Amino acid sequence: MELEIPERYRALQEEVREFIRRHGHESPALGGGKKRPDRTTLAWQRLLVEHGFAARTVPKKYGGFGAAPDVWDSVVIAEEFGRAGRNPGVMNQGVSMFVPTLLEVGTEEQRLQWIAPTIRGDLIWCQGFSEPGAGSDLAAVSTRALLDGDAWVVNGHKTWTSSAHYADMMFLLCRTEPEKPKHQGLSYLVLDMKTPGIRVQPVRTATGRHEFNEVFFDDVRLPAGNIVKGRGDGWEVANITLRHERINIGDATRLGYRLERLARLMKETSVDGVALLRYPEFLARLLKLQGEVIAWKAHSRRLLTMYAAGEDPGVNRLIVKYGGVTLGHRLSSLAVDVLGAAGLTFETGGEDAQDGEVANWYNDYVYDIGLFIGGGTINIQKNIIGERGLGLPREPRTAVAAPAIGRG
Repeated sequence: MELEIPERYRALQEEVREFIRRHGHESPALGGGKKRPDRTTLAWQRLLVEHGFAARTVPKKYGGFGAAPDVWDSVVIAEEFGRAGRNPGVMNQGVSMFVPTLLEVGTEEQRLQWIAPTIRGDLIWCQGFSEPGAGSDLAAVSTRALLDGDAWVVNGHKTWTSSAHYADMMFLLCRTEPEKPKHQGLSYLVLDMKTPGIRVQPVRTATGRHEFNEVFFDDVRLPAGNIVKGRGDGWEVANITLRHERINIGDATRLGYRLERLARLMKETSVDGVALLRYPEFLARLLKLQGEVIAWKAHSRRLLTMYAAGEDPGVNRLIVKYGGVTLGHRLSSLAVDVLGAAGLTFETGGEDAQDGEVANWYNDYVYDIGLFIGGGTINIQKNIIGERGLGLPREPRTAVAAPAIGRG
């Protein structure tokens, strides 16, 4: 396992540093991923794609930079942008989840139509997966799509749909083959959010912000060709999308940046002239988290080494979402404890304003709790790790007796 960046990547490292020296002043502020990209962000995204620091391995014919796939490239680029405190570019659901899915199983026509505007940030996507009765058991979705001539007709209800209130498009998991077993009866469709029959209703989180939505479909018609792979292949395609989602949620580089922010906060915050970094109870927690982040980065390096060698990481890959989310929550929990009563501040600047460091930590804390559920609940993730990764016996399923009818 390679823990340090191999020497052969030093030239790329210097290339990124030179780019930041020349163009770093053009970077938008960090964050801003929960709203539509503004003009500054779009200009920055185009610059990143042009130089190969975003959409690096997306082929040129689809609007990308066209570099050969190399797992270490992304590490070098991410670490240098993080060290410099510069925005790494648009990382929304379209860029980080839908584009990789199309590259793997989409048609040539679909790639040519949707990838270029998505990686430029012009086309914003939302993910229509979860439903009120199908969260942890995603295969139980009941939203239906029936083929009527040359169009799919969609009826149903999705919830926890991030970005639906400003998204242009949705990738949607729905039931198209109701007569088949639930995993085999799903299809992965693509629809325009301006299509008649779509209603978006906001869902506000514990922070008071509007990030999620419920989406209702009432006889929504979309072209029959707006299907990724084929009828009944939705479960396979959705799992490709979810694989990329979970990798992003547990990203080790981002956790390293949060640790640095936390240490700086504890150094700069004081009580009676004494920095909180010098309080034994806080310092002990910080050092423990530092060790966990170092271990998590080492695990990330192990995965990269295995991917580079063409090996299947197996159970090593399965723990990414669970480990990353729980570690992220412990980081934000310490920050809120360090800040005391001030750490409970939230919603200081409204939907579009840049909040201060205090409000950002509280928002991170509450959002991290939501990630225990989002992208696959951590309890289900532990079952997957145990059963599929470690070969443990399946969790017992309790049979529920049908209620007696007509007695008495």
